[in-house]
Amino acid sequence: MSLVKKFATVGGATLGSRVLGFARETLMAAALGTGPMADAFYAAFRFPNLFRRLFAEGAFNAAFVPLFAKEIEEGGVDGAKRFSEEVFGVLFTVLLLLTIAMELLMPLIVAWIIAPGFVGDAEKFDVTVKLAVVMFPYLMCMSLTAMLSGMLNSLHHYFAAAVAPVFLNVVLIGALGYALWQGASPLDTAWYLSWGVLVAGLLQMAVLYAGVRHAGIRIGFRRPRMTPNVKRLLWLAFPAAVTGGITQINQLIGQMIASTKDGAIAALQYADRVYQLPLGVVGIAVGVVLLPELARALKGGHQIEAANIQNRSMEFVLFLTLPAAGALWVISDEIVRVLYERGAFSPDTTSIVAGTLAIYGLGLPGFVMIKALNPGFFAREDTKTPMRITMLSVVVNCILAVSLFPLFHERGIATAEAVSGWLTALLLFVTLVRRGHWPLERALAWRVARLIVATLVMAVSLEYASGFLADRLAPSSPLLEQLAALGLLIGFAMVVYFSVAFLIGGADLGMIRRNMKRKAKAVPGEGSAD
Repeated sequence: MSLVKKFATVGGATLGSRVLGFARETLMAAALGTGPMADAFYAAFRFPNLFRRLFAEGAFNAAFVPLFAKEIEEGGVDGAKRFSEEVFGVLFTVLLLLTIAMELLMPLIVAWIIAPGFVGDAEKFDVTVKLAVVMFPYLMCMSLTAMLSGMLNSLHHYFAAAVAPVFLNVVLIGALGYALWQGASPLDTAWYLSWGVLVAGLLQMAVLYAGVRHAGIRIGFRRPRMTPNVKRLLWLAFPAAVTGGITQINQLIGQMIASTKDGAIAALQYADRVYQLPLGVVGIAVGVVLLPELARALKGGHQIEAANIQNRSMEFVLFLTLPAAGALWVISDEIVRVLYERGAFSPDTTSIVAGTLAIYGLGLPGFVMIKALNPGFFAREDTKTPMRITMLSVVVNCILAVSLFPLFHERGIATAEAVSGWLTALLLFVTLVRRGHWPLERALAWRVARLIVATLVMAVSLEYASGFLADRLAPSSPLLEQLAALGLLIGFAMVVYFSVAFLIGGADLGMIRRNMKRKAKAVPGEGSAD
């Protein structure tokens, strides 16, 4: 299967999950708006979600996958199975102890980390603590799920791992639908959602475990022991966790600051959900596929193929995310109005969320580039360099968020995260190039410059087109008419962008054919990239 087809497999599954995520957030907006229960739920959910990204997805996709790939190359399936069981025993034990400790310390964690701004509101604080206690075991489920995902990705079984997040959205949509049907209070709705998160975590873990067994590996439980392989994994995992969770770390910092303003956490979450669609479909797909493919190429000594994979991945990333960024900047108001403005979600809230979304849109290419650049370090078992870069960007994010929030509120938080994302991407890229790990291609640089031109042409065209459809996009229009008008705008933008990109040489059919035909597995003696 070609590299792009693998991107498409993961991206397609992720797209399904993100579309369901939109449906979930639309129901959330109607049921809770940006009220206190929405703030409480999102604040409580952010904490296990942060740990999941830091110590599950980030750490395991960065540290576990290269080591697992190495075991497959050197010891075959039996060696990989033994390594997996060693890791599973240690991981399960650590997670169990961590979960117990966090449950007991949850009031202090909410007061000092999750939402210090809630301390002055006794009811909101108490609800957030209780919701967080219910949802925190989700971390344990998802950490084990991340390990199973890493195994499947290394075995070139991408779909099951990519489709598993669909269960979270399906369960939460069911909980919200039931709450709306019953006319439940905001507090009861928040409780339904919290238990739904836990149920979804168990379902995802079960699906991935079945996928691993179907791939031919049966994992048994071993007594936790610090074997050399496990020690190596932990040595790589901590900096990888920090690096892989850069976006989540910055979002947690933003949440801590935003908790001092009513409705700010929910507004940031609604904007985050929209830009997560292109970030998930492109960024996560590239990150998930690129790491095991790059690790295998490097372990096999195929340096030319590794360079090919990196350059083609960056080409793919920018080809799709630059127009998405332009569209989010130009029609953020229209997107937010059509998706959310109903029920408890007011026009004033639309203005706040849309302004935040537009700024996130400018940061989108940087966020996605990080997903494509980190594997260049992780596949070489270097997790410390990106961690140092990440820590620098976190400091920058903190300074900007604290400085800008009093002036621009939610937009200030988004600006801090966008600047931090671009700084991280730039430093990662420069470091890879200086070390000779990312051979520069003049053809790629020219394509990127032309893609930027195509994006600007598309943005200007979209600005004028949105004016012609303003009446159909107004809140007074029927929902189906609004959706049709928004779909027409997006379709028009795609036609303009792709037409200009192909016309001026930002993309060509030869490039598409090369990417579609290119095999991810290295072939000895293969020629250089063009």
